[in-house]
Amino acid sequence: MSHPNAELIQRFYSAFQRLDAESMAGCYAADVHFSDPVFTDLRGAQAGDMWRMLCSRAEGFSLTFDGVEADEHGGRARWVASYCFSATGRQVVNRIQARFVFRDGLIVEHHDHFDLWRWSRQALGLKGLLLGWAAPVQAAIRRQAARGLEQFRASR
Repeated sequence: MSHPNAELIQRFYSAFQRLDAESMAGCYAADVHFSDPVFTDLRGAQAGDMWRMLCSRAEGFSLTFDGVEADEHGGRARWVASYCFSATGRQVVNRIQARFVFRDGLIVEHHDHFDLWRWSRQALGLKGLLLGWAAPVQAAIRRQAARGLEQFRASR
């Protein structure tokens, strides 16, 4: 029998497979902290809104996950998202390692790790290949993503 927090992770990614951002957000504590190489510091409702934005814009999306492990304090999983990056129309396959911290049956910390240069090569093509490793380009990717999330949140 798996730990309830492992079941929570499975519920989170099963909802993601269905692009059900509301169910995903429901797995988070109100004060959740989310970070990944693009969205480096989201707190509380920002994290759920990021998933709402991404799910609402998903094109050609599929997701697989495995390696789910959890105990009362923390957990991890591996997941792969395949989708069309809408800004360029390019196909992306992003391989992610996730780490979680739990409190009271909810996710209170969620940290995703992936290679941003690898992502930029796929999403941005030649520009990503040649410049995606550079700090200024990665900072520009982060700024654009933050602006997109800010606009999404303002329109709700």
